[in-house]
Parts: sequence; C-alpha cells; structure tokens
Amino acid sequence: MTRKVFWDEPYRTTLDTVVTLVNGDQVKVDSTIYFAFSGGQESDSGSLGGYRVINAEKRGLDIVYTLPHEHALRVGDFVTWQIDWERRYRLMCLHFAAEMVLQFIYRLRPGIERIGAHIAQDKARIDFASDSSLSPLFAEIESTALDLTTRDLPILTDFSDVQAQRRFWKVDGFATMACGGTHPKSTGEIGALKLKRKNTGKGKERIEITLLE
Repeated sequence: MTRKVFWDEPYRTTLDTVVTLVNGDQVKVDSTIYFAFSGGQESDSGSLGGYRVINAEKRGLDIVYTLPHEHALRVGDFVTWQIDWERRYRLMCLHFAAEMVLQFIYRLRPGIERIGAHIAQDKARIDFASDSSLSPLFAEIESTALDLTTRDLPILTDFSDVQAQRRFWKVDGFATMACGGTHPKSTGEIGALKLKRKNTGKGKERIEITLLE
C-alpha cells in the first residue's frame, strides 16, 4: 500500500521514493506526496522521476499514477517526487474554506443535504438540495468565517481508522469532520472569503467560494 506522506507533511514539495509497480504508462510507488482526486478535491500537479504526472487515481488504498508513454521507469528505481506548491497550497486553503462554509450552513439550516462539492485551484463550490436561496445567509457566514480565521486556530488531522485509511480534521471549539484531503496548519491561513450563489436548477443551490488576497 502506498504510504501517503501528504497527510502528515502537506507542506512538503519533494520526496524520494521507490517504484513498486509498472504496467505500461501506469506506476505505483512506495510513498507519495502527490494527492489524487478524492472527496471533490482535485489532484496535485507535478512530476515523478522527471516525468510529468498525467493522472492520479485512487484504487482501493493505493494510488496509481499515469505517466507519459515514453517514460523509462522500472520496478525498484529510486525516483523523486516534485509537486507544484502554489497549486497544492491553494487547494489546501480552498478545501478547508469550503468545509468551514459547509459547517456554518449545517448550523444555520439544520437538516440540509449536501449533494456535491468540487475544490479547484481558483475556487471551490458546494451544492445543496434546497428549494430556497441560501444567499441571505452569506453575510453572516462571511463574517463568522473571518472571525474564525482571525483567531488563527490549529487545524488538527489524524486517522479515525488506520486500517481503512479514514481521516478527520478537528478545530477545537469549532467542529470535527471526516475528511481525507490535505489541510493547512491553522485557520489563519485561510483569510477572508467571498461567497457567490448559483442557481443550477430547481431544488438545487450552489455556493461558490473564493479567497480574498
């Protein structure tokens, strides 16, 4: 099983590892800092052994990476990971920003159902099943989120089930949530955020989240 270093060291941008499987243009490695799309969070960007990673896919508890057809990696090769730090950091911050918003929505609209989410480098979105607009809540959410980030509270992450590779994050006094993504060290790294409503169809509300520089 691939050791997922990105969980314990999300700020790491390089890592030496060993190739454990090669099947054409698909490879597995002993350990990785390259996050694969999961829970709505997009994959990282970067290279393995100098080859650009075209795709990263979770398969069970492993991750399979697709490299260019011309790669020359072999099982047992010692190789180095390099990831795009700017992209990783934006994904981390937007991911946690979205989860903050989700928790606030749950408190303000008890029983509401989340029906989708996507975390990209420039913005995040959360979709809810709702027949009424959520935009009247935005000013309160933005203000409460800013208070939480100003307090600069530690974001703690750990396993809830090591065997099944299930993870969670916790901010004391705020919330605890199951999540296998990457996260910044503290709420202070998020800063101020801006919410925008998109009505994508009857009974569905979309909230788009961007970070203010």
